[in-house]
Order: sequence, then structure tokens, then C-alpha cells
Amino acid sequence: MDMNMNNNNNKGKSKLKQNQKKRVELILLILYAIGFYAFCICRSLHLSRDHFSKLHGLRAGWLFPPRLNDVSDAQWRNFRANLPILTLVFGVFTMLANIAGKSFHFRAKGMSIIWLFLSLIYLSYLHGACIIFILLIASANFLLVKIFANAKYFPLLLWIFNLVFLFANRVYQGYSFSKFGQHWAYLDKFRGTFRWHICFNFVILRMISFGYDYHWAHRDSHFDQEKHIRRCHVCKSGKVCYQILQERNVHTNNFAFTTYLSYLVYAPLYIAGPIISFNAFASQLDVPQNHYSIIEVTWYGLRWVFSLSLMELMTHLFYFNAFAASGSWKKLSPMDIFIIGYGVVNFMWLKFFLIWRYFRFWSLIAGIEAPENMPKCVNNCQNLESFWKSWHASFNKWIVRYMYIPLGGSQRKLLNIWVIFTFVAVWHDLEWKLLSWAWLTCLFFVPEMLVKSAANAFQAEGALGGFVFRELSAVAGAITITCLMVANLVGYVIGPSGINWLISRFLSKEGLHVLGFMLTSFYVGTKLMFQIHDAKQRMQ
Repeated sequence: MDMNMNNNNNKGKSKLKQNQKKRVELILLILYAIGFYAFCICRSLHLSRDHFSKLHGLRAGWLFPPRLNDVSDAQWRNFRANLPILTLVFGVFTMLANIAGKSFHFRAKGMSIIWLFLSLIYLSYLHGACIIFILLIASANFLLVKIFANAKYFPLLLWIFNLVFLFANRVYQGYSFSKFGQHWAYLDKFRGTFRWHICFNFVILRMISFGYDYHWAHRDSHFDQEKHIRRCHVCKSGKVCYQILQERNVHTNNFAFTTYLSYLVYAPLYIAGPIISFNAFASQLDVPQNHYSIIEVTWYGLRWVFSLSLMELMTHLFYFNAFAASGSWKKLSPMDIFIIGYGVVNFMWLKFFLIWRYFRFWSLIAGIEAPENMPKCVNNCQNLESFWKSWHASFNKWIVRYMYIPLGGSQRKLLNIWVIFTFVAVWHDLEWKLLSWAWLTCLFFVPEMLVKSAANAFQAEGALGGFVFRELSAVAGAITITCLMVANLVGYVIGPSGINWLISRFLSKEGLHVLGFMLTSFYVGTKLMFQIHDAKQRMQ
């Protein structure tokens, strides 16, 4: 008995020492992180102050006058400028839809007609007469699904149809009415304020979703709802999570033409998403989402306002995107190139975070829950898999459901990623730099998958084995984050022609020191992510 007590005491002391070491490590990691961000902020301020006269896309700012504001990103500039009118329109739309739904006790059919009517008003302003193209292609897709849904070759037919229009819309720049006859040429004067074929990329994803969900509605579902409810904390609380809404087949009566069109052009999610499956949309037209309470939706909106304030502060103080857009950063030192590159990635994340959460917020008010597109901060992803689950996450869910699993899932993972990322690139646009981004990402994915397979087979024994495994994982995380930065800069900033320039700058004598600093900083960041993950597990 005394021996057992001694053993317990020794284990307790050993665990106490380990906790103390972890605490010391956490303090050192936090101190390094504070130093790193303090250095990056100070250097970014100096760069913005010293080079602002050479940068393009700066406008008079409203914070800290006469400081300028970086609005060089066209997507952010347009969204920011249209925020007041968008807020007014969606405020009116959601109010009318909610009042009509509650007053007349509308279910799926009634709500689909309400939202179809409101959304067509919205699209008429955006696209003018080009709404005809949208309705014609959508109607053709509906007929194809209804006629061939039970055929074995239906998935192939569905993909061919939608890919043809994905490419044709881009190649012909949304078509001209005059090409269909001179008596239609006058309609080219009424093309609206927004290019319809850009938004139609999202419509194509919804048309494919409708086709597959209707195809699967005639088959037995493999989704184990009871097993999911036992594991899901949301479903355990009596609410309904998004996965249930997506995986649970809706009745075939819900696959009506009005519901289908309402789904394709649903105003709050039409321009930018998030992407929602047809099953989930139709279910929530019938019974509005109960995952988020009114208080939680309000708090969600207030957090968005706070995030917008951070973006305004960032674009007034740091001109990251203006450096990238003007090409001025190519004349800077390797350290400054790293800081600008890191800043551009964070700017891109915050931009998409704000755009996607804005539209998701209005959808939640309307009673339709869409997946969160940015569930994690970009600085809290240490591997490619977690990054792509957290960046445009609704697109990731769509890809898993309608591409990855039908292509064979994990059994053909190495082959599937090439098909999937190539589609993701051409879906965004027909540009070589996006294909370069896609194929670079695939190249970086291959070693990560091989290392993960080896890690799963390897069983770390004892404290030393666990320590070595954790350190190697942190090193791998640092390399992965560096690769992600390179892939995103190539895809969205410098293009494939800039790869050689980027490599040459960081393999120079000065650049090697910066590369070492960068890898060290990302190593520390990865270790901090491990600490956050451990803390979350202890809280569960």
C-alpha cells in the first residue's frame, strides 16, 4: 500500500513538473508573439508613412486626418461603398418576409414565393435584362434534373451541363443580346449595375446541389441521424444543427420550381454566399432555424461592427494591399517583403470575413442558417487541411458533399485533390495564376498527407517520444504556413511569373536570415496553436 502511495506521489510530482514546464513555455511563447507583432506593427507603420506617395489606390481617410485610407482592393472598395444601400435593402426585405411569414403562417411553398419575388426585384436592379439568361439556364437545369435524376449517368450529365455554362459564361463575358439577333440588341442597354456571369458562379454551385439532393432523395440515406445527435452538442440541446439540415433528405414535394428558383437567387446569399445546400435551404423555409436565438444573432451583428472598425483602423494605418497592387514592395528588403506579404494575407482574411459574415447575418435574421465561412482566424491554422476547413468553409462543405465523396473520398485522396483544386481555380476565374495557386497547393498537400499517414502509424512512447513528436509537428506547421503564404501570394498577388523573383529574394544572403526569422516565428505560432488546442480540450 505504501508503494502504491509513493507511485501516486511520484506521478503527481511528475505531472506537476510537466504543467510547470508548459506554463513557462506558454509565457515564453506569448512574449515572443508580443515582440513579433510589435515589430511588424512598427515596421508596417514606417513603411506606410515613407512610401505612401508611390502607392496607388489610397483615398482621403476619415480616421486620423489627413491620413489616407487604403481602398486599392476593388472588391473591398465596392462592398464598403455599397454598405448603406445594401443594409437598407436587406433590412426592408427581411422585415417584409418575416412579417408575411408570421402573418399568413407561410410554410416552404409560401416563403419560397415571397423570397423569389423579393429576390427577383433585387436581381432586376443588379443585372437588368440579363436576368433572362439566368432564368433560361436555371430552367434548363431544372428540366435536366427532373428528367434524368434516376439515370445512372445523371451525375456526369449534371456536371457536363454546368461546366459548359461555367466556361461559356466567362468566355463570352455574359453574352450579348445582339448575338441572338438585332431585334434583341436594344436589351444590351439594360445590363444592370453588376455583371451577372460573375454572380452566376455561385448559382452553378446551387444548381449542382439541387441536382444531387434530388437525385439522392430517391435513394436510401446513409446518414445515421441518431448517432449524430448523440455526438452533436447542438442537437443534444434540442436545437437542429446545419449538418442535420444538409444530410437529411427533404420530401420530393419540396423540389418544386418556385422553391428551386428561390434557392438559386435567394437575395441575402446571392452575391457572395455562404454556400448552402438545397436540403438545408428548403428545410428552413418550412421551419426557420432555431440554432441561434435573437440575442445571439444580435451579438453576432455587434461583433461584425467591431470587426469592421478593426478593418477601418487597419486600412488607415497599414497600406498592405496598396503595396501589393502597385508593385512597390518588389523594391523593398526581404524583411519588408515578408511583413507586407503577411499583412496582405491578413487583410484578405479580414476582408472575406466581413463580406461573408455580413450576408450570413441577414440570412440568419430571415430564418435561414448558412455555414460560417471563417470559423477560425487565419493565424490559428497550422496545416493545409485545417486552413481549407476554415477558409471559405461553406465551399469546403459543398466540395466534400458533391465532389470529394462522389469521387471516392479518402480512398483516392491523392488523386482527388488535383481534380478538386483545379475545379476551385477555374470556378474562381479562368486565369493561369489561379491554376498555379491550385497546383502549388496540391503539391504542398501531398507531403502533408504522407507525413500525417506516418504520424498516425507512429505511436509516441513516454515523455521524450511525445516531446519529439510535438516539436516535429511544430516544425512541420511552420513550413506549411510558409507554403500557404507563398501559394496565396502567387494565386492572388504576384502570379506564376513572380515565383522566381520571390524565391531569389529569400535565397539571397539577406533573405536567408529573414527566412530563418519567418520560420522561427511560425514555429512559435504553431506551438501557441497547440497550447490553445490543449486548453480547449481541458475545458470540454
